[in-house]
Amino acid sequence: MRRSLISAGTLVAAMATSLLLAPTASASGNPKGDNGTVKIHDSKTGEELRKNEPKVCNFYLDAFGFDAGQKVDWHIEAWAKNDQDKGTTVKSGLLTLDADGHERTEDMTLPNGQYKLFWNFEGENGKAKHKVFKTDCPPAETPGTETPGTETPGTETPGTETPGTETPGAGTPTPTTPGETPGSSESPSPNAPGEQGGTGGDDAKGDSEGNLAETGSSAPVGAMAAVAVALAGAGAFLVMRRRKAQQH
Repeated sequence: MRRSLISAGTLVAAMATSLLLAPTASASGNPKGDNGTVKIHDSKTGEELRKNEPKVCNFYLDAFGFDAGQKVDWHIEAWAKNDQDKGTTVKSGLLTLDADGHERTEDMTLPNGQYKLFWNFEGENGKAKHKVFKTDCPPAETPGTETPGTETPGTETPGTETPGTETPGAGTPTPTTPGETPGSSESPSPNAPGEQGGTGGDDAKGDSEGNLAETGSSAPVGAMAAVAVALAGAGAFLVMRRRKAQQH
């Protein structure tokens, strides 16, 4: 009887020991599961910082405190309210964590809006880890736009002369004869009193023959002078004849 009691006690003790050691073996043989965390980081934020930044422009995903070598399958969905594309995957990727359960993705960017990260990994218990965040990047300047205050190439600056146009008063001044109005057209000179208008060709002809060309009323005046001389000579001849007649 005593022997039976000792055997029964030994059996109970052995069973209790096995129950106590079983969780320890299970824990040492399986990963801890979802004991880590993931953060949204601006691309300029150091990956050693464990802060979350829910409003970014260029960003990356940063994981901390997971099990060594865990594999991660992540994706990002559009998450804006009243957006017909809500729930649509816009980014995704695979990642293997290092010996410290840490790793980060490459830098990325998304159009301005609201999004949700889903972080699935090996050994997770329950739902995936997730983060809601926004992207808000300043508008980029469009190449080729004109900066206010600058002059557009090819336009004329007020006050400058347009190529091909003549500036009034510019150019080489034409020598003018004293008394002649600059820029006026030359008019035929009025004839001198008693001078008959003629052509340059007539004057040149008269000069080549060695005679002065008679012009205007100079011919009648010369004839009258010759008649007057002849009359005076005739008169003198008659007077002399008369005196001789009286002497005889």
